[in-house]
Amino acid sequence: QVQLIESGGGLVQAGGSLRLSCAASGGTLSRYTMAWFRQPPGKEREFVGGISWSRDFTSYADSVKGRFTISRDNANNMVSMQMDTLKPEDTAVYYCAARWESWVVVTSSNYPYWGPGTQVTVSS
Repeated sequence: QVQLIESGGGLVQAGGSLRLSCAASGGTLSRYTMAWFRQPPGKEREFVGGISWSRDFTSYADSVKGRFTISRDNANNMVSMQMDTLKPEDTAVYYCAARWESWVVVTSSNYPYWGPGTQVTVSS
C-alpha cells in the first residue's frame, strides 16, 4: 500500500512562489493518478489539480489555472506542484492523493491514498 508524504509548505508573501512535493513509499507513483487538494481554514477540502496515470494529462481548478503546475519526477518517485503568483486565498493545508484509475477526478472520496498534509500560508 502506497504511503504519501508532502513537503515544501511554508510562509510566503503574496506574489511569491512555493514548490510542494509528494514523495511515496510502498508504491511507484508513475502507476497512480495523483492529485492535490487543499483545505482552507474553516472550509471544506477542495480539488486543486491532478495528473493522470495515463499520458500525464493535467487538470486544474479554475482558481489556480495558469499559476500552479503539476509534474512528475519518476526517477525520485515524486510528484510536485509549482505554485506561482500566490495569493492570500491560497492559504490552506495542502494534501497529495493517489488513485489507481487512469483519469483525474475532482472528488476527494475517489482517492484512497492520502498524505498528512503541509501548511501553506500566504501573507498579504
